[in-house]
Amino acid sequence: MLIPAQADVPIPCRIVALVQEQNRLFGYPLATLAEEIRQIGFTCNRCGTCCTRAVNRHIFLLDRDVETVRAIDPGAYVPAPDPEFCDQNGTLYVSGYALRMDGDDKGSCRFLHEDRCRIYDRRFSVCRIYPHMLRREAGRAEIVSWCTFSRMNEHGRYHEAIPEDECLSLAREILEYENAFLCQQISFLETIHEYFTTRTLRHDPEMHKQGMQRIRQGRPVDIKVFHAGELEDCRMRASCPEKQ
Repeated sequence: MLIPAQADVPIPCRIVALVQEQNRLFGYPLATLAEEIRQIGFTCNRCGTCCTRAVNRHIFLLDRDVETVRAIDPGAYVPAPDPEFCDQNGTLYVSGYALRMDGDDKGSCRFLHEDRCRIYDRRFSVCRIYPHMLRREAGRAEIVSWCTFSRMNEHGRYHEAIPEDECLSLAREILEYENAFLCQQISFLETIHEYFTTRTLRHDPEMHKQGMQRIRQGRPVDIKVFHAGELEDCRMRASCPEKQ
């Protein structure tokens, strides 16, 4: 997504960029997205690949998904990887949670069993729309375009016949998800900006580097995870987070 992602870019500028992305998202024709869905004709063949690190490094959870996973299995989610900020005291900050991936060779989702989702009827927002998406990205020639599909030919079947009403319904769900994701990122940045300002905190690149190294080494690190408008305390001990 074409937004300033570096923590050294002023937060207000990043918020403006995200709002601009929202405006572009709202302007994307629903019928155009539905037609692209129809032309690709993707259908799931239940290979389970998208539920592993073979395709996805992590599965980000919207706020509403966190409430669902808490009700199903409180141990099935962790702070999302790559915290963006770190204050001068060494506390890291990240914009949400992700599903816990198992330690098997594939790095499978906690809810994947014999290549089948154990909670398919309650699966999470991104799982419902994947591999469809709607984000602007720059290609190899730095040409900016809308990306509407993730990892073509790496999973599923293609060029299947999909009814028009299903294409429209999926297009609406994709637009809704992408907007919800942007809203969560904007709210996270607004919260960080206020939190740092009122507590005289600042992003410290060196402390951030040290914190990320501690995570890679499996050493304890304090992380504040953004959820439902608040920063929740979480202490990472190796791969086992403890909610406080």
